[in-house]
Amino acid sequence: MNHGPLLFFGVLATLAASWLGLVAVPRQQLGNLDADLSTNAANVVVTHPPARSGEATQGHAVYVSLGCAACHTQQIRPENGGSDLARGWGQRRSVARDYLRDQPVQLGSSRLGPDLANYGERLGTNGFNLVRLFDPRLVVTNSTCEGAPYLFEVRTVTGEPVAGALATGESGRQMVPKAAARQLAAYLASLGSSAEVPEAHLPAKEEAK
Repeated sequence: MNHGPLLFFGVLATLAASWLGLVAVPRQQLGNLDADLSTNAANVVVTHPPARSGEATQGHAVYVSLGCAACHTQQIRPENGGSDLARGWGQRRSVARDYLRDQPVQLGSSRLGPDLANYGERLGTNGFNLVRLFDPRLVVTNSTCEGAPYLFEVRTVTGEPVAGALATGESGRQMVPKAAARQLAAYLASLGSSAEVPEAHLPAKEEAK
């Protein structure tokens, strides 16, 4: 008995089911996802994720080019999936909507360094980020990251100090961030995922007694 046609249709059905489950259904669920509009406590309509500045958008490209996703993730796991929330890396789990501004998305797969999904809201300003970019060990002594000193250049300063420059320990000389360093710092400062979204709610705040 010739089982060829039966085998062919069996393989075809298996491939079709895989395509439906891995491609078609997720596309149906997420393909039309858009930024979420909500009203905050101050009665102001906010968008999540917010649009990034041009400098931060360029910084995303720098982040990708340097391969930062090899050591850092940008995905806060749910409470039953790890200790991310307990560590204070975010107030809620990451959801697909958080990545609408990122092309390509930098989820990452290894955590040699901390998760960065909520970095801007946890650690803040560009100036602080520049120090970390130059040498993370100036902030965290046991950091395994070697930093990116090649994104800076030493300059002799004769007038006012350059804004955002780092001291070198030599009189009249500063470590000045290049454009790529400023862009990357702006991108890191833009990372935030603590906005309330329909898919993942923030923890309820305790009412004052």
